[in-house]
Amino acid sequence: MSDTIVSYAALILADAGLEVSADNLLSLSKAAGASVDNVWAEVYSKALEGKDLKEILSGFHNVGSAAAAPAAAGGEAAGGEAAEEKPQQEEEESDDDMGMGLFD
Repeated sequence: MSDTIVSYAALILADAGLEVSADNLLSLSKAAGASVDNVWAEVYSKALEGKDLKEILSGFHNVGSAAAAPAAAGGEAAGGEAAEEKPQQEEEESDDDMGMGLFD
């Protein structure tokens, strides 16, 4: 539960434009009446050190659309070629030919 509280505290600090430091995370958590292990505050502050959390979060919507565009274009090209060739299916080998079965 401590990690969740520190996550929310980091989001609040980033939204307020304040530094996401271990002290600020612990202070905000304590002000909210939550008990947080110091290790979580340290981990989050080191992981987010020098990074803009708002920029990281706002970049998520760009990742989905950027990845989908090349996949769609590649799928159309592959789809045209795939229609020309028929995929070869290998027949499954059977143990019946060898006189052995799974439950014999």
